[in-house]
Amino acid sequence: MKSVNCATYEGLDAKVVNVEFTLTKGLPSFSIVGMASTAITESKERVKSALLSNEFSFPPKRITFSLAPSELSKSGSQFDLSMALLILLEDSDADLNEWFVFGELGLDGVVKENIQLYPLILSLANQSLLSKAIVPYEALDKLSKIPNVEFYGVKNLNEAVELLKNQETIEPNIIKSEIEYPSYKYQSKQYFYMKEYDEDFIDVKGQDIAKRAALIAAAGFHNIIFEGSPGCGKSMIASRLRFILPPMDESEILDVAKLQVLEGVNPEFKPRRAMQSVHHTSTSASVFGGGSHKAQIGEVGLANNGILFFDELPHFSKNVLESLREPMQDGKIRISRVNSKIVYPANFLFIGAMNPCPCGNLLDAHKECRCNELEIQRYKNRLSDPFLDRIDLNVVMQNVSTNDKASVSSKEMHKMVVETHIKMLKRGQHSFNAKMSDKEIEKFCVMSDDAKQTLEMATSRFTLSFRSIKKVQKVSRTIADLAKSEIIEKEHLLEALSYRRR
Repeated sequence: MKSVNCATYEGLDAKVVNVEFTLTKGLPSFSIVGMASTAITESKERVKSALLSNEFSFPPKRITFSLAPSELSKSGSQFDLSMALLILLEDSDADLNEWFVFGELGLDGVVKENIQLYPLILSLANQSLLSKAIVPYEALDKLSKIPNVEFYGVKNLNEAVELLKNQETIEPNIIKSEIEYPSYKYQSKQYFYMKEYDEDFIDVKGQDIAKRAALIAAAGFHNIIFEGSPGCGKSMIASRLRFILPPMDESEILDVAKLQVLEGVNPEFKPRRAMQSVHHTSTSASVFGGGSHKAQIGEVGLANNGILFFDELPHFSKNVLESLREPMQDGKIRISRVNSKIVYPANFLFIGAMNPCPCGNLLDAHKECRCNELEIQRYKNRLSDPFLDRIDLNVVMQNVSTNDKASVSSKEMHKMVVETHIKMLKRGQHSFNAKMSDKEIEKFCVMSDDAKQTLEMATSRFTLSFRSIKKVQKVSRTIADLAKSEIIEKEHLLEALSYRRR
């Protein structure tokens, strides 16, 4: 019995699948066991045609493939090549146990890539389960970004057979390529960023308070809500925030590329964080992930290490808003189904945008609000206190004026964010200010005596919860970093308090 390794998806992570093969006497047949999907069972016809089209003989015996572990549901066409090679090398002395083999076969024996290939291999590499693999030659350009893996590209079935028969003398096709973007290094770790700003803050006229809050949110990864009249620039600022977020290390860039593939988008391998804009009519399953049999990733999971943007925030269903509290607090989302329980990382920066009332004119000095007090109260009550307690920055937008002028560009803001990130790394902090644990808050949020007294007074006067106190400390840390201050001073704390919900 011979075997070779392949993989399938379970949730967001790849699981190793051992493809075992036996030939026994009996009536000719071709069986695949081990909870295989339709795409895998169809491999029978692709493998048989590929062998016969390349003048290989198809054994007239009872062929059985077992995909282990048998209790794991398997899907994808990447098993074709491993099955064909096991049949062809049944009498060979070639050692296949250390190899991972991926590839879909055409009827003529050409080896093709499929959509699952990149995220599968990246997940295996991140788990240190993969060291060398045979892959479709056309996929080498994408796969070259994945570190610490030797890739052997093959164009057709004949090349794959020759590779395994002469594996002692064959060299890998590619060596990992470098990421070519501006970067800086700290303690052997490289951080990359882009200097391209497709949407620039220079286009936002006025709204200095909102832009300052956006800078703080980007520098510390703080959740933020913009409230203002229609057309005052809420969505403009939200869409520009993506371009001034902190730099990314290599693993984050690869992870974003993996999520792009899962979303059906070609991976870019750029140091630019994801931004998922969710419509208020979206269902709970589309936002958080789900499915009756297989738990699929949702918008919250796709926003990992990036931005999750909810426009028209009060119009989202109560169920969606309340369910959002867990990932905002823990940085992960759990999906439980009868057949599986999946945990997705969901470490995102939340941005919400909302009008001050149903008609939107409550804060407008030139338009009359058409809402009565009851309607306004119902509108506000759609956001619960526990949900709002997880928001770091609440910003009320100013009225638009013809005298408003541009004040700061995305390039200038991004420079300050990068400097803040470097400052954070130098003090030994590895998580963003908004994501600090209680121990990290105690260690890094050092306050002056005046700041401590001010916080005590604010806690008593505004009856701040424990969560609110910690969030004020985290925002104060970011403001102090932007001011290049080692400790949190009173003015930093007062500015942080000014962004608390009233």
